[in-house]
Amino acid sequence: MTASMARPAPSPGPEPGEAAAMRIAIVTDAWTPQVNGVVRTLTQTKGELERLGHAVDMITPLDFRTLPCPTYPEIRLSVLPGRGVGRMLDDFRPEAVHIATEGPLGWAARGYCLAKGLGFTTAYHTRFPEYVRHRFGVPLAPTYAVLRRFHAPASRVMVPTPTVKRDLEARGFDRVVLWSRGVDTDIFRPGDRALLADARPIFLYVGRVAVEKNVEAFLALDLPGTKWVVGEGPQLDELKSKYPNVRYAGVMPQAELARYYDSADVFVFPSRTDTFGLVLLEAMACGAPVAAYPVTGPIDVVADAAGAALDEDLRAACLRALTLSRQAARDHAARYSWSACTRQFAGHLRPVNL
Repeated sequence: MTASMARPAPSPGPEPGEAAAMRIAIVTDAWTPQVNGVVRTLTQTKGELERLGHAVDMITPLDFRTLPCPTYPEIRLSVLPGRGVGRMLDDFRPEAVHIATEGPLGWAARGYCLAKGLGFTTAYHTRFPEYVRHRFGVPLAPTYAVLRRFHAPASRVMVPTPTVKRDLEARGFDRVVLWSRGVDTDIFRPGDRALLADARPIFLYVGRVAVEKNVEAFLALDLPGTKWVVGEGPQLDELKSKYPNVRYAGVMPQAELARYYDSADVFVFPSRTDTFGLVLLEAMACGAPVAAYPVTGPIDVVADAAGAALDEDLRAACLRALTLSRQAARDHAARYSWSACTRQFAGHLRPVNL
């Protein structure tokens, strides 16, 4: 048994009205050492589930031989994982199975559950069809058809926002339910703003540096002060060459990342395809007002926040965000807790024998 499958300590049991403790298997193609919103969400969810008394086994690429994903070498794809996934599920004997991603491990777990007549839930974390269209020009319809087939047998399909729920239902997905996201307000909190000593105002982007994240829409803006990009990805070298006056930093631990959010005057979120945007809450928890497009993700997460500016003119949003209250940004982020999100997740799980 791998370290990723360690058992939690016994718990005194669930709170009144809460589901009894279960043995939960979570199958995901996204896991450490990847650094992204899906990995962070699943890491936090695992910890919270264990604090609630559930036993959690993570079935991840760390348990398999892998190959780098084309165009995304930092993402590792498991090679022929079917037998291994089945063996791990047989050994663990889960009472609930959650399939978090639509990659090789997700398909293997789906096949196992269908062959055994077991119920399972799935999640839709990423607008994969839009990403494929951005990168390879593939039309949306065939990719959505594949995903619809993948999720069709699930007892529940968990999505992060009402907008994504409506979009999937309009495309023929059934049994779609909401599973929100949270932020660790102990790690991400207002602190020393002196880390970045560049000319102010400082506009910050944090995330994967890839074409579907639309980072260049931010870097091309005529803004005062200094722009910072924190993260890595396949478009990084191209953007460094094209925008040499921008400051760049790589991936970093959460505590160090919080210092960058603290130092920023505005957090800029240029993506038009994210389903949630966990970094929005991280930045706001540190007091950084947000500038973003009024699209899925920002609309659901920060549209009603006094610490966020949404505009189809991203430059206008950035300049308006400079006038917003850092305390208002922090207050908005404090509404999202991982504890509440995890209870929501656990409530959607279904026993395997249903």
